[in-house]
Amino acid sequence: MKNDDRSLDRHAEMQPTTAKELVSVDGTLDYDAIKELVISLGADDVGFVDIDRPSMVGQKRELWEVFPAARSFISIVVRMNREPIRSPARSIANLEFHNQGDEVNLITRQLVAKLERLGIRALNPAMGFPMEMQRFPGKAWVISHKPIAEAAGLGKMGINRNVIHPRFGNFILLGTVAIDALISRYDKPIDYNPCIDCKLCVAACPVGAIASTGEFDFSACYTHNYREFMGGFTDWVGTIADSASRREYEAKVTPTESASMWQSLSFGPNYKAAYCMSVCPAGDDVIGQFLSSRKDFLEDVVKPLQKKEEPIYVVPDTDAEEYVRKRFPHKKVRLVGHSLRPQTIETFITGLRSVFQRKRASDVDVYLHFTFTGKEPAIASVRINKGKLEVKRSHEGRADLKVTADSSFWIDFLNQRRSILMGVFTGKLRFVGSPAHLLSFKKCFPV
Repeated sequence: MKNDDRSLDRHAEMQPTTAKELVSVDGTLDYDAIKELVISLGADDVGFVDIDRPSMVGQKRELWEVFPAARSFISIVVRMNREPIRSPARSIANLEFHNQGDEVNLITRQLVAKLERLGIRALNPAMGFPMEMQRFPGKAWVISHKPIAEAAGLGKMGINRNVIHPRFGNFILLGTVAIDALISRYDKPIDYNPCIDCKLCVAACPVGAIASTGEFDFSACYTHNYREFMGGFTDWVGTIADSASRREYEAKVTPTESASMWQSLSFGPNYKAAYCMSVCPAGDDVIGQFLSSRKDFLEDVVKPLQKKEEPIYVVPDTDAEEYVRKRFPHKKVRLVGHSLRPQTIETFITGLRSVFQRKRASDVDVYLHFTFTGKEPAIASVRINKGKLEVKRSHEGRADLKVTADSSFWIDFLNQRRSILMGVFTGKLRFVGSPAHLLSFKKCFPV
Protein backbone atom coordinates (compact mmCIF):
# COMPACT_ATOMS: atom_id res chain seq x y z
CA MET A 1 0.00 0.00 0.00
CA LYS A 2 1.39 3.44 -0.91
CA ASN A 3 2.04 6.06 1.77
CA ASP A 4 -0.66 8.40 0.48
CA ASP A 5 -3.22 5.56 0.55
CA ARG A 6 -2.32 4.82 4.17
CA SER A 7 -2.76 8.50 4.94
CA LEU A 8 -6.20 8.47 3.36
CA ASP A 9 -7.21 5.55 5.57
CA ARG A 10 -5.63 7.11 8.65
CA HIS A 11 -7.64 10.31 8.29
CA ALA A 12 -10.86 8.67 7.18
CA GLU A 13 -12.52 8.70 10.61
CA MET A 14 -11.79 12.41 11.02
CA GLN A 15 -13.25 13.50 7.69
CA PRO A 16 -16.77 14.30 6.52
CA THR A 17 -17.55 11.11 4.60
CA THR A 18 -20.70 11.82 2.64
CA ALA A 19 -21.76 14.26 -0.04
CA LYS A 20 -24.68 15.24 2.17
CA GLU A 21 -22.32 16.69 4.78
CA LEU A 22 -20.19 18.54 2.28
CA VAL A 23 -22.28 19.38 -0.80
CA SER A 24 -25.67 21.11 -0.86
CA VAL A 25 -28.47 20.33 -3.30
CA ASP A 26 -27.25 22.97 -5.77
CA GLY A 27 -23.70 21.59 -5.68
CA THR A 28 -22.25 24.35 -3.48
CA LEU A 29 -19.69 23.23 -0.90
CA ASP A 30 -20.38 24.04 2.73
CA TYR A 31 -17.68 26.40 4.04
CA ASP A 32 -17.34 24.86 7.49
CA ALA A 33 -17.46 21.27 6.23
CA ILE A 34 -14.81 21.74 3.54
CA LYS A 35 -12.61 23.62 6.01
CA GLU A 36 -12.94 20.77 8.52
CA LEU A 37 -12.02 18.29 5.80
CA VAL A 38 -8.87 20.16 4.76
CA ILE A 39 -7.68 20.60 8.35
CA SER A 40 -8.32 16.91 9.05
CA LEU A 41 -6.03 16.01 6.16
CA GLY A 42 -3.14 17.79 7.88
CA ALA A 43 -3.24 21.44 6.78
CA ASP A 44 -2.53 23.99 9.52
CA ASP A 45 -4.76 26.65 7.95
CA VAL A 46 -6.97 27.00 4.89
CA GLY A 47 -8.79 29.74 3.00
CA PHE A 48 -11.15 29.92 0.02
CA VAL A 49 -11.12 32.28 -2.96
CA ASP A 50 -13.68 32.87 -5.71
CA ILE A 51 -11.78 32.53 -8.98
CA ASP A 52 -13.82 35.40 -10.48
CA ARG A 53 -12.54 37.85 -7.87
CA PRO A 54 -10.89 40.81 -9.66
CA SER A 55 -7.51 40.11 -8.02
CA MET A 56 -7.57 36.60 -9.49
CA VAL A 57 -7.83 37.64 -13.16
CA GLY A 58 -4.23 36.68 -13.87
CA GLN A 59 -4.50 33.35 -12.05
CA LYS A 60 -7.71 32.48 -13.86
CA ARG A 61 -6.17 33.26 -17.23
CA GLU A 62 -3.15 31.06 -16.58
CA LEU A 63 -5.19 28.20 -15.14
CA TRP A 64 -7.53 28.28 -18.14
CA GLU A 65 -5.04 26.28 -20.22
CA VAL A 66 -5.13 23.28 -17.90
CA PHE A 67 -8.44 23.52 -16.02
CA PRO A 68 -10.99 25.90 -17.56
CA ALA A 69 -13.75 24.45 -15.35
CA ALA A 70 -12.23 25.99 -12.19
CA ARG A 71 -14.59 28.15 -10.10
CA SER A 72 -12.85 28.31 -6.70
CA PHE A 73 -9.41 28.09 -5.13
CA ILE A 74 -8.66 26.25 -1.91
CA SER A 75 -5.44 27.62 -0.43
CA ILE A 76 -3.66 25.68 2.30
CA VAL A 77 -0.86 26.41 4.75
CA VAL A 78 1.48 23.81 6.23
CA ARG A 79 3.84 25.18 8.84
CA MET A 80 7.49 24.23 9.08
CA ASN A 81 9.69 23.65 12.08
CA ARG A 82 11.61 26.85 12.74
CA GLU A 83 14.91 25.66 14.18
CA PRO A 84 15.84 23.46 11.18
CA ILE A 85 15.20 26.37 8.81
CA ARG A 86 17.38 28.63 10.96
CA SER A 87 20.30 26.21 11.12
CA PRO A 88 23.59 27.27 9.51
CA ALA A 89 23.82 23.61 8.41
CA ARG A 90 21.70 23.96 5.32
CA SER A 91 21.38 20.18 4.94
CA ILE A 92 19.09 20.35 7.97
CA ALA A 93 17.11 23.24 6.52
CA ASN A 94 16.74 21.53 3.17
CA LEU A 95 15.49 18.33 4.78
CA GLU A 96 12.71 20.37 6.37
CA PHE A 97 11.89 22.09 3.07
CA HIS A 98 11.66 18.78 1.23
CA ASN A 99 9.72 16.92 3.90
CA GLN A 100 7.13 19.63 4.31
CA GLY A 101 6.93 20.18 0.56
CA ASP A 102 6.05 16.51 0.18
CA GLU A 103 3.47 16.92 2.94
CA VAL A 104 1.79 19.81 1.09
CA ASN A 105 1.58 17.76 -2.09
CA LEU A 106 0.22 14.78 -0.17
CA ILE A 107 -2.49 16.86 1.52
CA THR A 108 -3.64 18.46 -1.73
CA ARG A 109 -3.65 15.06 -3.47
CA GLN A 110 -5.76 13.55 -0.70
CA LEU A 111 -8.17 16.48 -0.96
CA VAL A 112 -8.51 16.03 -4.72
CA ALA A 113 -9.13 12.30 -4.24
CA LYS A 114 -11.84 12.95 -1.64
CA LEU A 115 -13.57 15.58 -3.76
CA GLU A 116 -13.39 13.42 -6.87
CA ARG A 117 -15.24 10.64 -5.03
CA LEU A 118 -17.99 13.16 -4.29
CA GLY A 119 -18.28 14.09 -7.97
CA ILE A 120 -16.34 17.36 -7.73
CA ARG A 121 -13.60 17.98 -10.25
CA ALA A 122 -10.38 19.22 -8.66
CA LEU A 123 -6.77 19.89 -9.66
CA ASN A 124 -3.67 20.15 -7.45
CA PRO A 125 -0.62 21.82 -9.04
CA ALA A 126 2.68 21.06 -7.30
CA MET A 127 3.75 23.03 -4.23
CA GLY A 128 7.07 23.73 -5.94
CA PHE A 129 8.41 21.19 -8.38
CA PRO A 130 7.81 19.65 -10.90
CA MET A 131 7.04 22.58 -13.20
CA GLU A 132 6.39 23.18 -16.89
CA MET A 133 10.06 23.57 -17.77
CA GLN A 134 9.43 24.08 -21.48
CA ARG A 135 8.45 27.63 -20.44
CA PHE A 136 11.72 28.27 -18.57
CA PRO A 137 13.12 30.87 -17.96
CA GLY A 138 9.63 32.35 -18.17
CA LYS A 139 6.85 31.49 -15.74
CA ALA A 140 7.22 27.72 -15.46
CA TRP A 141 4.81 27.22 -12.56
CA VAL A 142 1.17 26.36 -13.27
CA ILE A 143 -0.25 28.46 -10.47
CA SER A 144 1.02 31.23 -8.18
CA HIS A 145 0.38 30.13 -4.61
CA LYS A 146 1.38 33.39 -2.89
CA PRO A 147 -1.23 35.80 -4.33
CA ILE A 148 -3.92 33.16 -3.85
CA ALA A 149 -2.90 32.70 -0.21
CA GLU A 150 -3.03 36.47 0.29
CA ALA A 151 -6.49 36.62 -1.28
CA ALA A 152 -7.58 33.76 1.01
CA GLY A 153 -6.64 35.71 4.13
CA LEU A 154 -3.68 33.49 5.02
CA GLY A 155 -1.13 36.29 5.31
CA LYS A 156 0.61 39.10 3.48
CA MET A 157 3.84 39.30 1.55
CA GLY A 158 6.67 40.72 3.62
CA ILE A 159 9.69 42.69 2.44
CA ASN A 160 11.42 39.31 2.10
CA ARG A 161 8.86 38.27 -0.58
CA ASN A 162 7.57 35.44 1.61
CA VAL A 163 3.95 35.21 2.68
CA ILE A 164 3.86 35.88 6.43
CA HIS A 165 1.03 34.10 8.22
CA PRO A 166 -0.37 36.07 11.20
CA ARG A 167 0.33 33.18 13.56
CA PHE A 168 3.01 30.97 12.00
CA GLY A 169 5.05 33.76 10.39
CA ASN A 170 6.88 32.94 7.18
CA PHE A 171 7.74 29.42 8.34
CA ILE A 172 5.10 27.96 6.05
CA LEU A 173 4.69 26.28 2.70
CA LEU A 174 1.66 26.87 0.49
CA GLY A 175 -0.51 24.66 -1.65
CA THR A 176 -3.52 25.29 -3.87
CA VAL A 177 -6.38 23.16 -5.17
CA ALA A 178 -8.64 24.45 -7.95
CA ILE A 179 -12.19 23.05 -8.00
CA ASP A 180 -15.15 23.28 -10.35
CA ALA A 181 -17.62 24.05 -7.53
CA LEU A 182 -18.65 27.15 -5.60
CA ILE A 183 -18.24 27.44 -1.83
CA SER A 184 -20.97 28.83 0.41
CA ARG A 185 -18.75 31.76 1.39
CA TYR A 186 -15.23 32.96 0.70
CA ASP A 187 -12.43 34.47 2.75
CA LYS A 188 -11.08 38.00 2.44
CA PRO A 189 -7.51 39.28 2.68
CA ILE A 190 -6.37 40.31 6.14
CA ASP A 191 -6.34 44.08 6.67
CA TYR A 192 -2.76 44.39 7.96
CA ASN A 193 0.70 43.07 7.17
CA PRO A 194 2.36 40.89 9.83
CA CYS A 195 5.78 42.00 8.55
CA ILE A 196 7.31 44.13 11.33
CA ASP A 197 9.78 45.89 8.99
CA CYS A 198 12.75 44.82 11.13
CA LYS A 199 15.00 44.52 8.04
CA LEU A 200 16.72 41.41 9.38
CA CYS A 201 16.16 39.75 6.01
CA VAL A 202 18.07 42.63 4.44
CA ALA A 203 20.95 42.10 6.87
CA ALA A 204 21.09 38.32 6.41
CA CYS A 205 20.80 38.01 2.63
CA PRO A 206 24.30 37.10 1.38
CA VAL A 207 23.79 38.63 -2.09
CA GLY A 208 21.96 41.84 -1.19
CA ALA A 209 18.84 40.78 -3.06
CA ILE A 210 16.53 42.61 -0.63
CA ALA A 211 16.92 46.38 -0.44
CA SER A 212 15.92 48.25 2.71
CA THR A 213 13.78 50.47 0.48
CA GLY A 214 11.80 47.47 -0.77
CA GLU A 215 13.35 46.70 -4.16
CA PHE A 216 14.17 43.10 -4.94
CA ASP A 217 16.99 41.75 -7.12
CA PHE A 218 15.44 38.53 -8.38
CA SER A 219 18.45 37.48 -10.43
CA ALA A 220 20.82 37.77 -7.45
CA CYS A 221 18.55 35.62 -5.27
CA TYR A 222 17.95 33.12 -8.05
CA THR A 223 21.62 32.76 -9.05
CA HIS A 224 22.81 31.91 -5.53
CA ASN A 225 19.88 30.34 -3.71
CA TYR A 226 18.85 28.23 -6.71
CA ARG A 227 22.36 27.34 -7.87
CA GLU A 228 21.48 23.64 -8.05
CA PHE A 229 18.07 24.17 -9.67
CA MET A 230 17.07 24.86 -13.27
CA GLY A 231 19.40 27.41 -14.87
CA GLY A 232 22.16 26.87 -12.33
CA PHE A 233 22.13 23.19 -13.18
CA THR A 234 22.31 23.87 -16.93
CA ASP A 235 25.20 26.28 -16.33
CA TRP A 236 27.02 23.49 -14.47
CA VAL A 237 26.33 21.06 -17.34
CA GLY A 238 27.73 23.67 -19.73
CA THR A 239 30.87 23.86 -17.61
CA ILE A 240 31.30 20.11 -17.97
CA ALA A 241 30.76 20.28 -21.74
CA ASP A 242 33.25 23.13 -22.12
CA SER A 243 35.99 21.41 -20.08
CA ALA A 244 38.58 19.52 -22.10
CA SER A 245 39.85 17.50 -19.13
CA ARG A 246 39.22 16.64 -15.51
CA ARG A 247 41.92 19.09 -14.48
CA GLU A 248 40.23 21.89 -16.42
CA TYR A 249 36.85 21.02 -14.91
CA GLU A 250 38.22 20.96 -11.34
CA ALA A 251 39.81 24.37 -11.93
CA LYS A 252 36.26 25.70 -12.43
CA VAL A 253 34.24 23.49 -10.06
CA THR A 254 35.59 22.28 -6.72
CA PRO A 255 35.12 18.67 -5.58
CA THR A 256 32.77 19.84 -2.82
CA GLU A 257 30.60 21.64 -5.39
CA SER A 258 30.44 18.52 -7.53
CA ALA A 259 29.46 16.48 -4.47
CA SER A 260 26.79 19.02 -3.60
CA MET A 261 25.34 18.77 -7.10
CA TRP A 262 25.26 14.98 -6.72
CA GLN A 263 23.38 15.39 -3.46
CA SER A 264 20.81 17.64 -5.12
CA LEU A 265 20.36 15.16 -7.97
CA SER A 266 19.94 12.29 -5.52
CA PHE A 267 17.87 13.80 -2.71
CA GLY A 268 16.21 16.88 -4.19
CA PRO A 269 17.66 20.28 -5.13
CA ASN A 270 19.14 22.13 -2.17
CA TYR A 271 18.63 25.80 -1.44
CA LYS A 272 21.91 27.59 -0.76
CA ALA A 273 20.49 30.20 1.60
CA ALA A 274 16.81 31.14 2.13
CA TYR A 275 18.21 33.19 5.02
CA CYS A 276 15.44 35.74 4.51
CA MET A 277 13.03 33.11 5.86
CA SER A 278 15.40 31.89 8.57
CA VAL A 279 15.73 35.23 10.36
CA CYS A 280 12.17 36.54 10.05
CA PRO A 281 10.69 37.05 13.56
CA ALA A 282 7.14 37.93 12.47
CA GLY A 283 4.05 35.94 13.48
CA ASP A 284 2.35 35.50 16.86
CA ASP A 285 3.95 32.08 17.47
CA VAL A 286 7.38 33.30 16.43
CA ILE A 287 7.92 36.82 17.66
CA GLY A 288 8.29 36.08 21.38
CA GLN A 289 11.98 35.18 21.15
CA PHE A 290 12.68 38.42 19.26
CA LEU A 291 10.74 40.63 21.66
CA SER A 292 12.22 39.06 24.79
CA SER A 293 15.76 39.94 23.72
CA ARG A 294 16.61 41.39 20.35
CA LYS A 295 20.32 41.14 21.17
CA ASP A 296 20.07 37.42 21.88
CA PHE A 297 17.98 36.90 18.73
CA LEU A 298 20.68 38.54 16.64
CA GLU A 299 23.40 36.45 18.30
CA ASP A 300 21.51 33.16 18.09
CA VAL A 301 19.73 33.43 14.74
CA VAL A 302 21.15 36.14 12.48
CA LYS A 303 24.90 36.30 13.12
CA PRO A 304 25.62 32.57 12.63
CA LEU A 305 24.29 32.91 9.08
CA GLN A 306 26.18 36.13 8.46
CA LYS A 307 29.44 34.68 9.80
CA LYS A 308 29.20 31.38 7.95
CA GLU A 309 32.08 30.82 5.54
CA GLU A 310 30.54 29.53 2.32
CA PRO A 311 30.63 29.94 -1.47
CA ILE A 312 28.33 32.66 -2.80
CA TYR A 313 27.32 32.31 -6.45
CA VAL A 314 27.09 35.52 -8.47
CA VAL A 315 27.17 36.58 -12.09
CA PRO A 316 30.26 38.71 -12.88
CA ASP A 317 29.91 42.51 -12.91
CA THR A 318 26.60 42.56 -11.06
CA ASP A 319 25.31 44.38 -7.99
CA ALA A 320 25.46 41.05 -6.15
CA GLU A 321 29.17 40.53 -6.80
CA GLU A 322 29.96 44.01 -5.51
CA TYR A 323 27.75 43.50 -2.47
CA VAL A 324 29.32 40.20 -1.39
CA ARG A 325 32.86 41.49 -1.73
CA LYS A 326 32.10 44.55 0.41
CA ARG A 327 29.62 43.17 2.93
CA PHE A 328 30.84 39.58 3.41
CA PRO A 329 34.55 39.44 2.53
CA HIS A 330 34.93 36.16 4.46
CA LYS A 331 32.50 34.41 2.11
CA LYS A 332 34.00 33.07 -1.11
CA VAL A 333 32.72 34.67 -4.32
CA ARG A 334 32.09 32.08 -7.04
CA LEU A 335 31.55 33.59 -10.48
CA VAL A 336 29.05 31.65 -12.59
CA GLY A 337 27.22 32.07 -15.86
CA HIS A 338 24.01 34.04 -16.22
CA SER A 339 21.26 31.40 -16.19
CA LEU A 340 18.22 33.58 -16.91
CA ARG A 341 18.94 34.25 -20.57
CA PRO A 342 15.61 34.43 -22.43
CA GLN A 343 14.68 31.90 -25.09
CA THR A 344 11.82 33.94 -26.58
CA ILE A 345 11.10 37.61 -27.17
CA GLU A 346 8.26 37.39 -24.65
CA THR A 347 10.58 36.18 -21.91
CA PHE A 348 13.09 38.88 -22.90
CA ILE A 349 10.52 41.63 -22.40
CA THR A 350 8.89 40.22 -19.27
CA GLY A 351 12.22 39.18 -17.76
CA LEU A 352 13.93 42.58 -17.90
CA ARG A 353 12.65 43.56 -14.46
CA SER A 354 13.96 40.32 -12.96
CA VAL A 355 17.55 40.84 -14.10
CA PHE A 356 17.81 44.64 -13.85
CA GLN A 357 20.90 45.83 -11.94
CA ARG A 358 19.67 48.84 -10.01
CA LYS A 359 23.01 50.06 -8.63
CA ARG A 360 24.92 49.60 -11.87
CA ALA A 361 22.20 51.63 -13.55
CA SER A 362 22.44 54.50 -11.07
CA ASP A 363 24.30 56.72 -13.56
CA VAL A 364 22.42 55.59 -16.71
CA ASP A 365 19.79 57.67 -18.45
CA VAL A 366 18.66 56.12 -21.73
CA TYR A 367 15.43 55.42 -23.60
CA LEU A 368 15.18 52.68 -26.25
CA HIS A 369 12.52 51.48 -28.67
CA PHE A 370 12.66 47.82 -29.68
CA THR A 371 10.93 46.45 -32.77
CA PHE A 372 11.15 42.70 -33.31
CA THR A 373 10.36 41.05 -36.63
CA GLY A 374 10.25 37.51 -37.95
CA LYS A 375 8.86 34.62 -35.90
CA GLU A 376 7.96 36.73 -32.87
CA PRO A 377 6.89 40.20 -33.96
CA ALA A 378 6.63 42.57 -31.01
CA ILE A 379 7.40 46.09 -29.86
CA ALA A 380 8.60 47.40 -26.52
CA SER A 381 10.15 50.48 -24.99
CA VAL A 382 12.67 50.49 -22.18
CA ARG A 383 13.51 53.57 -20.11
CA ILE A 384 16.37 53.48 -17.62
CA ASN A 385 16.71 56.57 -15.47
CA LYS A 386 19.17 56.66 -12.58
CA GLY A 387 18.52 53.21 -11.20
CA LYS A 388 14.87 52.95 -12.19
CA LEU A 389 13.44 50.79 -14.96
CA GLU A 390 10.24 51.22 -16.97
CA VAL A 391 9.15 48.70 -19.60
CA LYS A 392 6.13 49.22 -21.87
CA ARG A 393 4.59 47.32 -24.78
CA SER A 394 4.44 50.46 -26.92
CA HIS A 395 6.57 53.19 -28.45
CA GLU A 396 5.99 56.57 -26.87
CA GLY A 397 7.89 59.78 -27.43
CA ARG A 398 11.36 60.11 -28.89
CA ALA A 399 13.87 57.35 -28.21
CA ASP A 400 17.63 57.79 -27.85
CA LEU A 401 18.04 54.58 -29.85
CA LYS A 402 15.68 52.58 -32.03
CA VAL A 403 16.57 48.91 -32.38
CA THR A 404 14.97 46.77 -35.07
CA ALA A 405 15.96 43.11 -34.89
CA ASP A 406 14.94 39.78 -36.31
CA SER A 407 13.51 37.99 -33.27
CA SER A 408 15.51 34.78 -33.75
CA PHE A 409 18.73 36.74 -34.19
CA TRP A 410 18.09 38.78 -31.04
CA ILE A 411 17.64 35.63 -28.94
CA ASP A 412 20.86 34.22 -30.39
CA PHE A 413 22.62 37.50 -29.59
CA LEU A 414 21.41 37.44 -25.98
CA ASN A 415 22.65 33.88 -25.65
CA GLN A 416 26.04 34.87 -27.08
CA ARG A 417 25.63 32.80 -30.25
CA ARG A 418 25.69 35.84 -32.58
CA SER A 419 27.47 39.20 -32.52
CA ILE A 420 26.25 42.74 -33.16
CA LEU A 421 28.56 43.00 -36.16
CA MET A 422 27.06 39.87 -37.69
CA GLY A 423 23.57 41.28 -37.19
CA VAL A 424 24.42 44.59 -38.83
CA PHE A 425 26.26 42.86 -41.69
CA THR A 426 23.32 40.52 -42.45
CA GLY A 427 20.68 43.22 -42.01
CA LYS A 428 19.05 41.39 -39.10
CA LEU A 429 19.94 44.19 -36.70
CA ARG A 430 19.40 47.87 -37.49
CA PHE A 431 19.85 51.01 -35.44
CA VAL A 432 18.48 54.52 -35.60
CA GLY A 433 20.60 56.58 -33.24
CA SER A 434 23.98 55.95 -31.67
CA PRO A 435 24.69 52.23 -30.97
CA ALA A 436 26.65 53.45 -27.93
CA HIS A 437 23.30 53.62 -26.12
CA LEU A 438 23.10 49.85 -26.43
CA LEU A 439 26.24 49.62 -24.31
CA SER A 440 24.55 51.71 -21.61
CA PHE A 441 21.57 49.36 -21.83
CA LYS A 442 23.78 46.27 -21.59
CA LYS A 443 25.52 47.62 -18.50
CA CYS A 444 22.26 47.36 -16.56
CA PHE A 445 21.68 43.67 -17.24
CA PRO A 446 23.93 40.65 -16.53
CA VAL A 447 25.27 38.73 -19.55
